[in-house]
Amino acid sequence: MPEPAALQGFASCHTCGKVSVLSADPAAETARCPRCRTPLHLRKPYSLQRTWALLLAAGALYVPANLLPIMEVRGIQGAQNSTILSGVITFWQMGSYPVAIIIFTASVVIPLMKVAALVWLCLAAQGHTVSPPRALNRVYYITELLGRWSMVDVFVVAVLATMVKLGALMTITPGPAAVSFAGVVILTMFSAMSFDPRLIWDRHRESLLNSRNADPAVGDNAYGPEEKGISTPTLLHNPCDRLRLP
Repeated sequence: MPEPAALQGFASCHTCGKVSVLSADPAAETARCPRCRTPLHLRKPYSLQRTWALLLAAGALYVPANLLPIMEVRGIQGAQNSTILSGVITFWQMGSYPVAIIIFTASVVIPLMKVAALVWLCLAAQGHTVSPPRALNRVYYITELLGRWSMVDVFVVAVLATMVKLGALMTITPGPAAVSFAGVVILTMFSAMSFDPRLIWDRHRESLLNSRNADPAVGDNAYGPEEKGISTPTLLHNPCDRLRLP
């Protein structure tokens, strides 16, 4: 198994993707991408801490997003509040099954699945669960791709509030749940952006090295002689420390 790029001092720019070599001098200034001048890091700083914090905030907003009214309709017969689930039930009872399924999927299923997927990825990166790293990477990229489509409810409310302004006959205004739901979507998008999927491969490498240490015979057959001097904590906590060794 070849050494990962982090142990060799190669860092990929998070903005433009250019691969550069970091300086091994501890007194050197913060390395920047030669193309776009973005600060370079072997791994995203505090990736798991930021992801967990954003996920907890998203989970706290998810409760009022589903319990509070997302839309208020005022008309001749008075005011009527509608939550996300009550809107889904209304569309279903009206026979608009495709609309009900789309709103339920985009507003309930996708946010829950995205939060669950990010929690799974964070636990895997911390070593609390064992899963194939390739499958975890697919889960991450699918989660990042689908997360933005959770704004369907917010878009619908915004369009209705803009178009339906009939004075005393009918007026639609967004409810407090619209703000909470938009916050859930934005926070989960930021949490996906904060997560560094390379940590999954770091943890996978650590588990392989631990299994090699536990069973030297298996480790000698599985790895070449160049792998025997690599320390796992160096890779996971601060890969630059290995570059600074004499």
